[in-house]
Amino acid sequence: MRILGIDPGYAIVGYGVADYDGVRFSTVGYGAVTTDAGTPFPERLEAIYDDITTVIKKYKPECMSIERLYFNTNTTTAIDVAQARGTIILAAQKSGIGVFEYTPLQVKQSITGYGRAQKHQVMEMVKNLLSLSAVPKPDDTADALALVICHGHSAGSSYGKLNAMLKGKIK
Repeated sequence: MRILGIDPGYAIVGYGVADYDGVRFSTVGYGAVTTDAGTPFPERLEAIYDDITTVIKKYKPECMSIERLYFNTNTTTAIDVAQARGTIILAAQKSGIGVFEYTPLQVKQSITGYGRAQKHQVMEMVKNLLSLSAVPKPDDTADALALVICHGHSAGSSYGKLNAMLKGKIK
């Protein structure tokens, strides 16, 4: 299964693509979509949509794994990230690929075995699990690859199959 992982944002959208055969991951590609701070926000959303659509066309993933948002103290930033996230989900929907959402806690649990792991621990595990020579930069890219691993682990589990069934992906 080819999985596209997305760490949503509006300044930087991290993405990672890997194949998972149920045992091991093979990294296909990763990077970041960036938008400039001075650009009007609707244009930033359009650029994110266009660039993610290009990533989807290039790598042809079967599904997308994206971080579920949680709100902290800065609601303005959260709303803007939510709009970018919606744009990214729309790109996946229009491309016909399934979207699976995971909380940061679920991602950390899947990668390190501990839901409250520190960021550097998650990044080191991403590097090790994908046999990379270094932790991918920017951090958003490593986070996107963590979402790929999380979905690979979850998709093979009973939870993953039930979630897919509920979303109409499996009969």
